[in-house]
Amino acid sequence: MHRTRILSNMFSGWSWAVHCLYLFLNICSFEVSGGLVQSCGHIIPESPVLALGSNFTALCILNESCLDFGNIYASQIIWKMKNKVIPKEQYREINRTVSSVTFNDTSSLASPLTCNVLADGQIEQNIYGISVTVGLPPEKPKNLSCIVYLSPKVEWYMNCTWNPGRHTFLDTRFRLKYMWPRETFPDCIPEYVNNSCTISDVQFFVNLEVWVEAANALGKAESDHLVFDPIEIVKPPPPRNLSVNSGILPTVLKLSWENQISTVVMELKFNIRYRISSDTNWMEVPPEDTASPRTSFSIQGLRPYTEYVFSIRCMKEDGVGFWSDWSEEQIGVTTEDKPSKGPTIWRTIDVSPSPAFWIVRLMWKALEPFEANGVILQYEVTIRAKPPLSHPPSRYNVTTTSLTLKLPNGTYEVTVVAHNRVGASPPSVLLIPSSNSKAPVKNIRTLPKDGKLWVGWTAPNNVLKYVIEWCLMSNSSDCITEWQTEPGNIQGTYLKGDIKPFKCYLITVYPLFADGQGSGQSVKAYLQQGRPSKGPTVQTKKVGKAEAVLTWNHLTVDEQNGFIRSYTILYKTVDGNETAVSVDPSKTEYTLSSLTSDTLYTVRMMAYTDAGGRSGPDFTFTTQKFGRGEIEAIVVPVCLAFLLIVLLGVLFCFNKRDLIKKHIWPNVPDPSKSNIAQWSPQVPAKHDFSSKDQMYPEGSFTDVSVVEIEADDKKSFSEQDLKPFDLLKKEKSTSEGHSSGIGGSSCMSSPRQSVSDSDEGETTQNTSSTVQYSTVVLNGYRDQTPVQVFSRSESTQPLLDSEERLEDHAGGSDSTTQRQHYFKQHCGQDETKTERPFFERAKQIISANEEDLAGFAQLQISGQSSQPLGFELEENTQEAALPDVLQTSSEGQTVRPETVEGNIPSVDEMPKSYLPQTVRQGGYMPQ
Repeated sequence: MHRTRILSNMFSGWSWAVHCLYLFLNICSFEVSGGLVQSCGHIIPESPVLALGSNFTALCILNESCLDFGNIYASQIIWKMKNKVIPKEQYREINRTVSSVTFNDTSSLASPLTCNVLADGQIEQNIYGISVTVGLPPEKPKNLSCIVYLSPKVEWYMNCTWNPGRHTFLDTRFRLKYMWPRETFPDCIPEYVNNSCTISDVQFFVNLEVWVEAANALGKAESDHLVFDPIEIVKPPPPRNLSVNSGILPTVLKLSWENQISTVVMELKFNIRYRISSDTNWMEVPPEDTASPRTSFSIQGLRPYTEYVFSIRCMKEDGVGFWSDWSEEQIGVTTEDKPSKGPTIWRTIDVSPSPAFWIVRLMWKALEPFEANGVILQYEVTIRAKPPLSHPPSRYNVTTTSLTLKLPNGTYEVTVVAHNRVGASPPSVLLIPSSNSKAPVKNIRTLPKDGKLWVGWTAPNNVLKYVIEWCLMSNSSDCITEWQTEPGNIQGTYLKGDIKPFKCYLITVYPLFADGQGSGQSVKAYLQQGRPSKGPTVQTKKVGKAEAVLTWNHLTVDEQNGFIRSYTILYKTVDGNETAVSVDPSKTEYTLSSLTSDTLYTVRMMAYTDAGGRSGPDFTFTTQKFGRGEIEAIVVPVCLAFLLIVLLGVLFCFNKRDLIKKHIWPNVPDPSKSNIAQWSPQVPAKHDFSSKDQMYPEGSFTDVSVVEIEADDKKSFSEQDLKPFDLLKKEKSTSEGHSSGIGGSSCMSSPRQSVSDSDEGETTQNTSSTVQYSTVVLNGYRDQTPVQVFSRSESTQPLLDSEERLEDHAGGSDSTTQRQHYFKQHCGQDETKTERPFFERAKQIISANEEDLAGFAQLQISGQSSQPLGFELEENTQEAALPDVLQTSSEGQTVRPETVEGNIPSVDEMPKSYLPQTVRQGGYMPQ
């Protein structure tokens, strides 16, 4: 069974949980005997109360009976304070059963304080513990005072209060002691607080001694003793049932009340205070006027038609004791009186559409209540014209505080009088001059001070008074004019209106003289400046390669919140540092220079007042890749160079037009001018045409390459007669690339080969693919009989089978029979020998000519054609002899071979064929 010890004192205000912890300590060294657990030691002093900051020593004493059983000695004791081991330097072993611990300053001492030992197995065992209380002794109570009151039951009681002094951290008790000279009364013990106590049933006219005693565990203290008669410390109750009545005069109010103390008990004096209901400052009636006992009083010198608040208090007439509390407040209103002054008047003048008139707006201020002395019913306005004007006076009765008139230019005297129920105010006079001819004020300035806006100026001489105008500048509303007047002997004043911070005001000061006024001088001012509401919005007006012109609008007066002192432009690239440029606040445009071409820039703008700055939104722009004129400098030279090249090309082509024409449009000889056009079988065999006498001059033929003469295969020429064909070989070697010939069989069978470059009879190119062909035209020349003439054509169009068939099937004509007979005789045996060389055929022709020319000469011009050449024999042809064979060179000259003697076949024996077109002398018609 555990043994418990009860601690005598605890810290005041500790919780129950802390009390339980400190009251119940377990003793951990045991000796079992008869079922009871006995302690092996204890600590002295037991639950001490210590003065804060003093020295303290505690002893832990072990019981002799436990030493042998537990093998415990003082050297094994461990001291702990609130479960924290105390340093061993503070231990002291007095003997084998006693150990002490010492604290030089109890300020650090905390409960519980325990002594412990290490038992077998190094297990810590608690032997004993105590609770230590640390505090201060009580101080001497101060400022003891007592007041005697009258209770609602009309009983007197006394209440005493004092200052208890410092906090002691201990349970300190106070007692109010009082006694008569020969009688002592029971102590008055405070019930709720330690600094007040009430004594009932107080007796007057006998001295009473009073003092206060304070005591705790560390000591006692008494206050000073007071000796007094309770009648000297009475605080009477305030008067009741206070009422206020209007007097006969508008400046007098009468007060009446009831006293709660009878004059038999004591005489009282009074104190009366009052104030205007709209004011917070109290005024008091002089004390000497209310020093005698009374129940009513009349207060004079009040304002007419004004509401007042009254209150009253009282005390003993001799002034010994205390004033009572103030009574409940009561309200009274004085009666009306005529206005004490006229309204303050001013004007504004605007130019009328008619130059001879003014638009005059008269303004006046409503009278203050203490000036109006009642309800203003109307205002009487009188306008008198001054010479040279002679208009009679005009009177206007209005209920507002303004009047707008259209007046001729001139000088006027304006009078305004205010009326209430009692009477009229003194007149207010304003002179409206035709011009502001007097001296103005100078050096007008403003200064915020004590939450008000002060305006100062330098005054001219002999000023009667000043008129100060001001208006709130705003974009959302018109500038509503407010104004006030000031006497002429000052040079500065505060504006009396509701001046707001962060708002701009336009202030104008006019000096008024007895005979006129000076012109107004204006200044803008702020009661308090702030940062702009927003920053300027910047845009680009023009962007170049290395510069950009920025533009912006000024902030509105509502957005400025102060005077704009400067602008700052901040710009940067995407990955570059920001650059700042300061700009004068009067500017709305700025040019950024030294920019990088074809680069994206971000720009923003800040506006600064005296209170700080604010930034506007970001704006981006990209500089141009080329500067002004650079594109023109590139394009113009390129265009000029191109035009020059074109011009040079045109000139070159013009100079080389013959060469170009030769390659693109080669000259085509005129078949009508060819010598072959003059050939006829009826003409003698030899025609000696020289180059000078030739019928067709050089250049008439564009190109004639090969003339091929065919005859019957059984006949041949001599070698001498083959000389003309040597010219064919030479011609072919020089103009093969552009020659044209007549190839193929006269019988329109398989195509034949043209003249080869080789004398050994090499195989020549097949000319069946492209053939330029001629026709034999019968025509008369110089009155001669028409003959067949070969004329060259450049056409390469193939012959139409339909044309052959058309003539082949023409029936009944003799010519058809003759052609069939001729083709059968001369061509039938060669149908199987189409591949025979040309010179073999030519040899047969020459052999046949030795005896008799039985065949006919066929002139063939070699060329490239897709069809073989045929000859069309016109219907009315005549017989003609073929005197010679004509041959044409590549330059267009006609070559006449030697005359072949022999028989010349008749016209009927000549081979016949068909052409796709008819070519006549003098030219050819295109197909």
